[in-house]
Amino acid sequence: MTNLRLAIVGAGPAGIYAADILLKAEKKFHVSIDLFDHLPAPYGLVRYGVAPDHPRIKGIIKALREVLDRGDIRLFGNVHYGTDITLDDLETHYNAVIFATGAVRDAHLTIPGIDLEGSYGAADFVSWYDGHPDVPREWPVNHKEVAVIGNGNVALDVARMLAKHADDLLPTEVPDNVYQVLKKSPVTDVHVFGRRGPAQVKFTPLELRELGELRDVDMIVYDEDFDVDDASKIAIETNKQIMVLNRVLNSWRTGEVGQASRRLHLHFYAKPLEIVGSTAVSALRYERTEPDGRGGVRGTGEVREVPVQAVYRAVGYFGSPLDGIPFDEKRGVIPNREGQVLDDDDQVVPGVFATGWIKRGPVGLIGHTKSDAMETVQHVLQSQADWWSPQHPEPEAIVALLESRGVEYTDLTGWHHLDEHEKALGALEGRERVKVVPRDEMVRVARPAP
Repeated sequence: MTNLRLAIVGAGPAGIYAADILLKAEKKFHVSIDLFDHLPAPYGLVRYGVAPDHPRIKGIIKALREVLDRGDIRLFGNVHYGTDITLDDLETHYNAVIFATGAVRDAHLTIPGIDLEGSYGAADFVSWYDGHPDVPREWPVNHKEVAVIGNGNVALDVARMLAKHADDLLPTEVPDNVYQVLKKSPVTDVHVFGRRGPAQVKFTPLELRELGELRDVDMIVYDEDFDVDDASKIAIETNKQIMVLNRVLNSWRTGEVGQASRRLHLHFYAKPLEIVGSTAVSALRYERTEPDGRGGVRGTGEVREVPVQAVYRAVGYFGSPLDGIPFDEKRGVIPNREGQVLDDDDQVVPGVFATGWIKRGPVGLIGHTKSDAMETVQHVLQSQADWWSPQHPEPEAIVALLESRGVEYTDLTGWHHLDEHEKALGALEGRERVKVVPRDEMVRVARPAP
């Protein structure tokens, strides 16, 4: 039986699903898989991109853990691709590599004032409140009025975390430094701006409903945003998700407001034009839009301004280039054909594949990630003629290489140490877990001294 030594770079859902699908489906080859990640802990954006008050979504971790705990996939955390291991190293030790590095940067928003003090990317804020080890421990949550630009789930997550009272996060795994900062927040008003109407939003009913459940926060919507056109009416009548969203939004139109200490405003038909300020943010200027009759919008020429002291842009994620791998700077992905990486001449690069958001862009839910991985895995198995011929395929060789370079990698046992340590910290406070944030502490716990 032919051996297939496969490296997967990225230990989030995309990488783990690809490994699982390959191991379950393949009968023709003897498969061994090594999973690499630059973080000391696995699970990617499920651990570091989902708000801490989303325990239902974090249930995905249970399924991912079951895959890793089978013991047929080796995990190498705290290993940076491009420095700790290179493409040449992978070609020396494996038959092929799948890149599943995701998309973790903020997409660009090119409007005047975007670089003012108080203008932030949502991805950075999410990384902060999720305890990502590579972002600063402090965050300037010191503004009364805040704008969030975007109409997707990330925009709602950011708005909810800003508007929510910090004490209501204590049952979650929110890091202590995040709780302490949010506890001092003076915020009174959070404004969410979307260019299109309420029938074209990209968030899910679950996310929207959760906003209405916030304690001591008034939900404010504006009647002028609900004069929908025929295209929107058809969408509401024919799409169950949009129908539910419309029902929730309309219920807030008749709700009582004025009693809460904080307010969360949803502004539709609002196209951001400029972040106003001399050195720091003082307002968001936007153009009022209207339905164009085809499900889109057009500008009305009416310009409005809302006073805010901070702006968060949540207009999408963007992938990052990888050493030695082709990259599409416009789309933020690795150019590929069904997961087969393509060079500048649109030719397949032997032995190199992609899956997940770095393959298709930051769209789709977990179900899409599974089918996406299946497509890539099929091409890995069908391209044996293009596999690399590694000089040192023996499993212990990559371990020796990392150790010779002094890489303090974490393995599956180490992750279990860290996982149990975080749960123990949580138990002391009556919580499920308290996430360890500093990278060096994560590594120390995962690699206890002999």
